[in-house]
Amino acid sequence: MSKLAKALSVLVLTGLGMFALVPAASAHNSLTGSNPADKAVLDTGPAEVVLTFDQPVQEGEGLNTIAVTGPDGEQWQGGGATVDSNVVSAPVRELGPSGVYTIGYRIVSADGHPVSGELTFTVDTAGNGTPAAEGDAGWIDMNPGGGGSGDDEGGMPVWVWLAGAVVLLGAGLFVALRLGGGKQA
Repeated sequence: MSKLAKALSVLVLTGLGMFALVPAASAHNSLTGSNPADKAVLDTGPAEVVLTFDQPVQEGEGLNTIAVTGPDGEQWQGGGATVDSNVVSAPVRELGPSGVYTIGYRIVSADGHPVSGELTFTVDTAGNGTPAAEGDAGWIDMNPGGGGSGDDEGGMPVWVWLAGAVVLLGAGLFVALRLGGGKQA
């Protein structure tokens, strides 16, 4: 086999290997279900919010948050988020005003990618609860550090994957040419 043929075969195999790995590297954790369900209409507020994802979620202090914001702009979660594999939950205080409540979440996938989103539910009947205040269990500073873009998608930048692919391809080509240098009879 000529050096050119070996180099081309290494190039093709390396390229196929890279494309085989791309779907796994770009997969992100997705919300598959919630209680209350998105856009649900309830007579009374839920005692907790339960979010189910398609992949495990990392456990750890401060990694995952669930915020329940009422029509009054106040927070109504009653404690921090807890993780059980792919299920993240948080207690909810007795709700106050009737109207649309927003569940905002930010979790960290087992692969390290942060995932965030929101869903809503409506409460028809006002409750007697009081919102969370700074210092209460589960209260979340919605503007830490004074702001920012809020567009953090996390994860590794694409250029790192491309640079790695070029290095891998170059190394494979170098090895193929060095090992294939012998004379053929």
